[in-house]
Amino acid sequence: MPISTPTAIERRAAALSADPIAAQSGRHAETSRAETGAVPAPGRPDGRLRRMELAGFLRSRRERIAPEQVGLPPASRRRTPGLRREEVATLAGVGVTWYTWLEQGRDINASPQVLDAVARTLLLDPHERAHLFRLADAPDGAAEQDCQSLPPTVRALLDQLDPYPACVRNARLDILAWNDAYTSLMGDLGELPFEERNSLWLVFTSRRCRGAMLDWQDSTRRLVAEYRAAMAEHLAEPAWKCLVTRLSAASPEFAELWERHEIAAPENLTKRYLHPEVGLLQLNYTHLWLGQRLGTRMTTYTPAGPDTEARLHELHELHDRRRGPAG
Repeated sequence: MPISTPTAIERRAAALSADPIAAQSGRHAETSRAETGAVPAPGRPDGRLRRMELAGFLRSRRERIAPEQVGLPPASRRRTPGLRREEVATLAGVGVTWYTWLEQGRDINASPQVLDAVARTLLLDPHERAHLFRLADAPDGAAEQDCQSLPPTVRALLDQLDPYPACVRNARLDILAWNDAYTSLMGDLGELPFEERNSLWLVFTSRRCRGAMLDWQDSTRRLVAEYRAAMAEHLAEPAWKCLVTRLSAASPEFAELWERHEIAAPENLTKRYLHPEVGLLQLNYTHLWLGQRLGTRMTTYTPAGPDTEARLHELHELHDRRRGPAG
């Protein structure tokens, strides 16, 4: 999938500043098809409603962006706030007419590549990006790019750790990969949208996670402090700010902890879980850093005693029986 780099955006911005009309000629490969005869989207009962919602969403995000945020010179005289449609189209590398139709809710198809370019131009965070692709009824393969970029050796190691739970997370606490034992402990993360596969989000919004953690208050306080400390290097990144905004709206407990401004570094400690099938699990968790600069780490959960060791094996056998002989 093509990825627009800051250099490419700067080049488009410079072209637009020099000659806004001529710059409109730079467009995506499928623009001519969209402008000479739009391909009708597959009919669905909710198609018109989705298109109108998509149109309003795009306008709202376009109008919140100042020209200087995308490398354009600040304009003193603008009839509307934010970017113009032709500016978004040029920066995204699509045709002006095609983008205008998209904002008007016309019945046209938008490929994942075009939506990706529009999302980057409008500086959408992961939650907003996922919303854009849902409204456009298009698959977003890039959303799981971090997961797919993990080397096979890491995935193999996760599998070999069974029956001990283990997962891989980035600095933002997104859960990128996990093994079967982690699924037995925390539930099937594969059933969740990508933007909800996040440790901080789960401990505050998942009833299962909250009910299983016997030391929930201490654990969440530490996790919020770790996130705030890590965020110091990512203050300008929309994805980090978006998670804070969403959690503050979803959980008063998170909002209260966030206002404390506490910070903490990741530590190797012990957690207690009450599993509905096998009972109490006391687990020592250890962080194994895969990329210190990026904050990617594998977290393993090993038994703190023989009772937990036996219960983890029992949980593993239960999982295997449910999965069946085909695996």
